[in-house]
Amino acid sequence: MTAPLKKPQSAAFKPKTTSAKKPKPVTLPVSLPVSLPVALPGTASIALAAAAAAAAAAAADADADADADAIAPPGPLLMMMEARAPWEYAALWAATPWLASLPSGDGHPVIVFPGLGATDLTTLTLRNFLRNRGYTPYAWKQGFNFGPRHGVLESCQAQVRDIAGRHGEKVSLIGWSLGGIYAREVAKAQPAEARCVITLGTPFSGPPKATNAWRFYELVSGQSAQDHALSRQVRQAPRCPTTSIYSKTDGVVAWQCSLNDEAAHTENIEVSASHMGMGMNPLALYAIADRLAQNPKAWNRFDVQGGRRWFYRLPGQWPMPQKNTDQPPPPKNANQRQRHQY
Repeated sequence: MTAPLKKPQSAAFKPKTTSAKKPKPVTLPVSLPVSLPVALPGTASIALAAAAAAAAAAAADADADADADAIAPPGPLLMMMEARAPWEYAALWAATPWLASLPSGDGHPVIVFPGLGATDLTTLTLRNFLRNRGYTPYAWKQGFNFGPRHGVLESCQAQVRDIAGRHGEKVSLIGWSLGGIYAREVAKAQPAEARCVITLGTPFSGPPKATNAWRFYELVSGQSAQDHALSRQVRQAPRCPTTSIYSKTDGVVAWQCSLNDEAAHTENIEVSASHMGMGMNPLALYAIADRLAQNPKAWNRFDVQGGRRWFYRLPGQWPMPQKNTDQPPPPKNANQRQRHQY
């Protein structure tokens, strides 16, 4: 039995094959937004959203690194000028009659936080000045300030609660250098118990390495200075009246790192002082006493009119109101003046 013969196919005949069309490639933009529209199903959209969030965080860190390159720490000359701190202490004694003319305080409590690597002994002059002006100063009583180690901020908050409860009123917080970070963060955590915050040469708004103390900070605290998330948190001012006293001749902290962002309850006051001597500089102490005397409910910025303008400077981030320019310019001659009347 023979197999059936197959019909030969002509050369022009080609069997029809069905093949799926190749999908067009999907081109995504280079920079993805943080929140993507629901256009991709399933886990793809979740993965892309996570990638976009990571890219946004990386971009923010890159901006912070760019800021670090833009703001340099104080140079060798300013560092050598820190040796003038004993002269500032001597100037304090010479300025005692001038400081004694300040209005007496209302007796409300004030906590003073020392700087990096310092103890309450370094704030003794400042606390004695506050006591002589009629306030009730308190030391932070935690020994050496070696950074925000475990339990430090919690102890500061407990101290504020205890003092506010004993006095039955809000507490003012003053921080020198790194101590100003504690003052700001405690005021954020306990806004109902913070009357005002005053910082002295505190680096809260700039890149962490724009100081000459960041290596010492990492050594004694065991923490990295390059924490961009923490830097963004610290930059935010508390809700209570917040004053930053800084110096462009600071030899430790770049002065740009001590500027509050513009807000109705914040201010920046420039004095001529060293970083090491700012807590006993007569100009800084005068400004502190003036700020503590302010009523928090009717708070006004530091006034540099009169004789103060020779000793203090305010940055220009709050411009004066502009004059109304809607009116036409005055006529230049008689003919124009006549036409201008009509």
